[in-house]
Amino acid sequence: MTPDIVALDNQYILQTYGRASFVIERGEGCYLYDTTGQQYLDCVAGIAVNALGYGDPDVTAAITQHAGGLLHLSNLYHNMSGAVLAKTLVESAPWIDRVFFSNSGTEAIEGAIKFARRYARDRHGDGKTTVVAFDGSFHGRTMGAVAITAREKYRAPFAPVMPDVRFGDYNDIDQLDTLITADVCAVVIEPIQGEGGLRVASLAYLQKIRALCDKFDTLLIYDEIQCGIGRTGAIWAHPAEAAPDIMTIAKPLGGGLPIGAILMRQKVADTIHAGDHGSTFAGGPFVTAVAQVVFNKINAPEFLQHVQSTSDYLDESLQELMSRHSEITELRGKGLMRGIRMDLPVNDVREAGHNHHLLVATAGDDVIRLVPPLILERHHVDELVKKLDAAISDVKATR
Repeated sequence: MTPDIVALDNQYILQTYGRASFVIERGEGCYLYDTTGQQYLDCVAGIAVNALGYGDPDVTAAITQHAGGLLHLSNLYHNMSGAVLAKTLVESAPWIDRVFFSNSGTEAIEGAIKFARRYARDRHGDGKTTVVAFDGSFHGRTMGAVAITAREKYRAPFAPVMPDVRFGDYNDIDQLDTLITADVCAVVIEPIQGEGGLRVASLAYLQKIRALCDKFDTLLIYDEIQCGIGRTGAIWAHPAEAAPDIMTIAKPLGGGLPIGAILMRQKVADTIHAGDHGSTFAGGPFVTAVAQVVFNKINAPEFLQHVQSTSDYLDESLQELMSRHSEITELRGKGLMRGIRMDLPVNDVREAGHNHHLLVATAGDDVIRLVPPLILERHHVDELVKKLDAAISDVKATR
């Protein structure tokens, strides 16, 4: 069965992904199972999407309940579940006033760029169009998102990309005064970088960015598509002392269903008018009803405390793993979004993990990325570290 499915994929699907050799058939909790019945501990979670793991009973019940109702309704009409979810998101942080729904993270980024340009033109006229982003950034695959994604391999094949983009060095506070100037309409930054190697922006750095944005009436945009919605042990990854003007979210919001959102202050919403932006499918009644259940479950204090407790144990366990392997040079990240930087070929470590029935991701050329389901328990952490230890040892043995 597996070779047949792989052959169909190779013949009929555009080959833009380097897929594993096995075929995943089902999931349960923190585990995935391939077509041979082999169980894998999943520390990828659909790249931080499946925050509640697989087969969560509340998500399944919500899908079942709402599947018989309206799956789609044009945005020409009101729908109750979309309005209720928007209210929930607004109430999750004191700075949020309005929500625009999208179908994905990259669409949320595109909308945020448009809103920033529209805001700047409305408030300042022409000329304030520059968008600042940072080295290591990854914001999506569409043209605007690619333009503010730093790695050349994502940009060069599609050049020329959107103009008026300026890149700075992540966490270089001394550079900010020359980076953020009067011509900048928006600064876009991940509070914790995903693809960029799980680097965490310092509080002082984000506060300085916030101050410069205030000085020039520039919009501060946080990309929390991967790091937001509970992954750090708090509902949002950014510090309250440096709140944004716009924030993009997506990955875990729909529990596996496609949905994203742009959260914004009222001053931004005041410059966006009917017809300025839209979407056929975004914010539909079915997906927003399911997302409501997902968000409420993650945002419960006891759930966030569980994430924090498990992440503390994971940190201790990774420190111990680091003490056994000199090739591990740095531990990064926060909560259940962790990076293990190492002086080994990380793609080889990831592949070796498959042999030990462990799924991990990479971030760049030298970091193993761990973004497991947020329901991870301590015994899963023990299993993770044991299997990762074995995978690292296998790669070391071949050098």
